[in-house]
Amino acid sequence: MTLIPRSLPSVLATLLLMAGSASLHASEPEAAKAAQPWTPATLRQTLAQLPAGDAKRGEQVHTHFMCASCHGERGVAPTLNWPHLAGQKAAYTAKMMLDYQSGLRREGRRAELMYDIAVMMTPQQIADVSAFYAVQPVPRDDGTPRPQAQPAPRDMDARLLVRKGDPTRLITPCASCHGVVGQGGSREAPALAGQNPLYFVRTMLDYQGGVRNNDSAKGMRVFAHKLTRGEIEALARYYADLPTGKK
Repeated sequence: MTLIPRSLPSVLATLLLMAGSASLHASEPEAAKAAQPWTPATLRQTLAQLPAGDAKRGEQVHTHFMCASCHGERGVAPTLNWPHLAGQKAAYTAKMMLDYQSGLRREGRRAELMYDIAVMMTPQQIADVSAFYAVQPVPRDDGTPRPQAQPAPRDMDARLLVRKGDPTRLITPCASCHGVVGQGGSREAPALAGQNPLYFVRTMLDYQGGVRNNDSAKGMRVFAHKLTRGEIEALARYYADLPTGKK
């Protein structure tokens, strides 16, 4: 389902990016099309080799690349289509930019737009903008509509999935990677607290359907495949409201 942006600047930025994307894609190297998946070792090594990020410089990067058009002035997306980046772990944001840059993330039009930005960024700029988002306050009461679907009788409660998982389906607790309060874990385990719930649902469905495949060792794809649509939407609501205590 295509969602309608809430802000005109986002529409304008998207049109500008799309207008310039054709020439970039036409000369896109074959290596980007065949990006190699991460292993835990290569991801750890690559992130360790990035320069130290500076949040003040990162704000300039954020401004220079017009990131606010989609992700908001301080990392809280003004539209239904894009993720909130405020309070996100720097390592995760950096990994996503590297994934876009290499072509590992190419699951849709939004990813194509991010590719066009990422290929213009230096490792220092990636580290800096990641540091900028990491120091922003986690979104609270962002006004994003929550999924309203009623769970099926067999769907597990989101709080149980987060804290206990489901041993009968070999589902590990979400908190084991993303933290008890959704603060994120090591390297590619992002912070989830306050995340745009519609983006959360779309991401989980992309993992579930194999559309998104930039997770090392297929961790998220295996996890998402075992969840029902109702459970995914319940988790989206849970994490979106986590900073406000409305669980």
